[in-house]
Amino acid sequence: QVQLAESGGGSVQAGGSLKLSCSYPYNMYCMTWFRQAPGKEREGVAFIANNGRTVYSDFVKGRFTISKDVPKNTLYLQMNSLEPQDTAMYYCAADYGGICTLKEDSYRYWGQGTQVAVSS
Repeated sequence: QVQLAESGGGSVQAGGSLKLSCSYPYNMYCMTWFRQAPGKEREGVAFIANNGRTVYSDFVKGRFTISKDVPKNTLYLQMNSLEPQDTAMYYCAADYGGICTLKEDSYRYWGQGTQVAVSS
């Protein structure tokens, strides 16, 4: 059983920053952040592949940074210039697959999520 655990969510004002963390038991090829706002579908935010390649959704490009600390088995999402529309539950996901995507059906392993709320 692969268990992922997110932390670092909270409430901030627009323009503020948060750094999310996701602990995982061992490294997998594709590690990704998703989010789901109330009443909306879950959407991919960013992924990092084992070779270091990163891809971001257009709505976070330039504001969010995904990274991972392999010795600490921790995935991060640094979120800057937060906007009210960034309010959502944020999930980390991972899989062994060699092709990383921002589509949720590419991932078998998920955390429980951490809530981010951005006020205007």
